[in-house]
Formats: sequence, C-alpha cells, structure tokens
Amino acid sequence: MSALDPRDTGVAAAPSDRTAADKAPGGVLDREHRALSIGIVSVVLLIAFEATAVGTAMPVAARELDGVALYAFAFSAYFTTSLFGMVLAGQWSDRGGPLAPLAVGMASFAAGLLLSGTAGTMWLFVLGRAVQGLGGGLVIVALYVVVSRAYAEALRPAIMASFAAAWVVPSVVGPLASGTITEHLGWRWVFVGIPVLVVFPLALALPAIRRTASGPADPTAPLPPFDRRRIRLALGISLGAGLLQYAGQDLRRLSLLPAAVGAALLVPSALGLLPKGTFRAGRGLPSVVLLRGIAAGSFIAAESFVPLMLVVERGVSPTLAGLSLAVGGLTWALGSYLQARPRMAPYRERARVAAMVLVAAAIAAAPSVLIPGVPVWTVAVAWAFGCLGMGVVIASTSVLLLELSAPEEAGTNSAALQISDGLSNVLLLTAGGAAFAALGGGALGAAAHGAATSASSHPAAFAAVFLPMAAVAAAGAWVATRLRAPAGT
Repeated sequence: MSALDPRDTGVAAAPSDRTAADKAPGGVLDREHRALSIGIVSVVLLIAFEATAVGTAMPVAARELDGVALYAFAFSAYFTTSLFGMVLAGQWSDRGGPLAPLAVGMASFAAGLLLSGTAGTMWLFVLGRAVQGLGGGLVIVALYVVVSRAYAEALRPAIMASFAAAWVVPSVVGPLASGTITEHLGWRWVFVGIPVLVVFPLALALPAIRRTASGPADPTAPLPPFDRRRIRLALGISLGAGLLQYAGQDLRRLSLLPAAVGAALLVPSALGLLPKGTFRAGRGLPSVVLLRGIAAGSFIAAESFVPLMLVVERGVSPTLAGLSLAVGGLTWALGSYLQARPRMAPYRERARVAAMVLVAAAIAAAPSVLIPGVPVWTVAVAWAFGCLGMGVVIASTSVLLLELSAPEEAGTNSAALQISDGLSNVLLLTAGGAAFAALGGGALGAAAHGAATSASSHPAAFAAVFLPMAAVAAAGAWVATRLRAPAGT
C-alpha cells in the first residue's frame, strides 16, 4: 500500500510507511511482477471456476440429498465461516505477511470441496461448504494484502481488473463443463475434481509472494501480537450468523430463541469489526465498506436462486441454467476494465451510482421469467447488465479501500471490506432463504430431475427473494454518493 495522501485523510504518512510497492510502476506483467501477477490471477481463476461450477451443480446436489429446504444454507454456510477466516487473515497478514494465510486458505478450500463432494447428507454437505468458506476467507484477504504490498498505487486498478477478467473464461466454460459433468457423471465429480486445480496456482504464486510480499509491512517494527479481542469478535460474528441462519431455516416459534442469541452475538461483533460509522453510511472508508456489503449481498443472494428458479419453474436443464449467467462474466470484466481506465477518474463516483441502479434493475427483472410468456433468455440479458454494474462497483471499492489505508492497516481494512461482503451475503441469503421456505420453496424438492410441475411451482417463493434484494441494491445507489470524505477532513 502506498503512503497515505494527506488530501484523502488529513494525515501525512511517515517515511517508514512506504513499501516496495511505492516504487515507480512498470506494468503488472513486467519482469518484476510477471510471475506474481500470473500466480495470483490463477488463484482467482480457480475460485471463479469453483463458484460458477458449484452454482450450476448445486440444485441437483440439493435434490439428491433431499435438502432443497436448506438450499440457501449451503451458500450462506460458506460466507459464515469465511467471516472468521477474513479477520484471522487480516491480522495474520499484517503480522507476518500474506504467504502463510494464503497457503493454509487454499488447503482448507480444497478440503471443503472434497468433504462436500463425498457427503451423504445435506448437513454434511453444508459442513463441507463451511470448511471451504474458512479457506476462502483466508485467501481473499491475503490476496488484497499481496496487492497492497507488491503493486504501486498506479498498478492496482489494472491488477484488480485482471482479477475480474479471470472470471470471463470460467463464467463461460464453468457452467457448461459443470452441467455436462453433472448430467453424465454426477454432481459429486464437480466438487471432487476442482481440488486438483489447486496445485498450479500454489506452485506459481507462493514463491513469487515469498520474494515480493512476505514478512511484516515494517520489518524494523516490533512484531505485533494477535488482537485477541478481534478474534473473539470474529467468533461472535460467525456464531451469531450461524444461529440466525438456523433460525431462518427452521421457521418455528422455538427458533426465536436462537435468533435472539444470534442477533445478540452478531450485532456488537459487527460494530466492533467494521469501521466506525459503517451502518450510518459515514463518508469515506465507512461508506466504501458498506457499499461493498450492499452490492455483494443483494446480488449474490439473488444470483444463488437463479439456477434453481430456471430449473424448477421453467424446466431448464442444469447446463442451460448455468449458462444463463455465463455472459455476466464478460460484462463483469468489462465493467472492471472501464473503471480502471485513467480517463474514467473524473466520472468514477457517478459511474458507481449508475452501476448500482443497473444492479437493482437486473435483480428486479430476473423474476419476470416466472411469467410463462416471458422468454428464459430475459434472465441472461438482465444479468449481463447487472454484472456490468457489479464489475464497476466491486473493483472500484477494492481500489478505493487500498487508497484510503496505510500499509500497516491494509490487512485489517481489507478484512473489514470482506467482512461486510460476507456478512451481507449471510444475512440476505438467510432472509431470502427464510422467505423462500415460508412460501413453500422447500416443497420444490418433490419435482423430479429438475422438471417443473404445477404441484411444485411456487413463483411467489422466488419473487420473495428477488424483489427485496432489488430494493436493497437500490439503496446502494445513495451510499455510492458518500465514498469520498469531505474536503479538508
């Protein structure tokens, strides 16, 4: 991370705050950065393949394990444990560099996939997703710290755009490959096959990270201890989120007890882990963190139900259901690329507002396919525009967060950004899953082999997921106007 600009924060950075990343930039593929860039983009590529492939296989896995009622739980369990992983990775990276958390995270990620792929019950499948989420939380924060340590500020938009571009091929190939494997070999092979891909990114990325971004940010400073308070808060937020998920899926009066305990654990923990002023959209860093949560949570919660909606309501095959989202990978990368252009700098704030409007409109338009006369490809078109908006918002908030953070705070602030992302995913998936189950969504498991029937059709259950998420995304357009602190503060 570069030294802080006094015009951004009102605080001048000391010379010791400068890192190797502050040298005159070359390019993300110059001799100094080539191996590192290819390695960390390969890590993102693997994560992208997992996300697109697993999303396509998930409806079939839930049906075969008799767990459609727990469908949202299979997604939110990943985000719940990732919350703890993010906090741990932030402190671990600030203390000793991102190398160790990245390696451990990738190993946990692979182990979780294997556990889910061999599960005999839906709860064991969910446990595997939780193990995978812990690894994912470690990995994503470690990658942000690598970017802050190893790349000059001028190069960060380009490497973040490369992360987005790494989703293009998986978005197109992943659903097709996953759907084909699911239909001909079975959904389990989608999960147990991906861990093999872990080897190449680790072999390429870890040596490059060891050379360029290992060790503490300031080697001359005393090694800071782990902040036990933040670790306890991380456990509190994860346990609280887990209890809320359980209550949201159980839907009985007795569920009010775990819901109350979960809220009592989660609320103070979130207040302690996120920047002060996040929940009131304070200008500057707090609103950056809040916008990330609003955008990611509303979009991911809605997207998780798109394949299931197409499979059970319109009788689409798992392959085609996954491919309906494929073009979104291209437009997401395009949005990230556009926000990285230097000539876009004067327009980035307005672009973020417009992007959130696109996201809200896409989510609101998706359930129109519940009307029989609306063509299925409407979802693909809507999601393409939504992903364009997400590409702008996600990449620009990532860059802006690093811009507003001192080197020694990069891990902690990156963790806060990802906690907002993950916590919003958990809460909105839980809320959407509860509404889905309450309106009869769990009965969809009765449909055979993905074919929709009148007895299993519950369009109101899907509408109860998408329309509230569209309203949340619309609120993000206002938050997007508050990402810069007032001049002179």
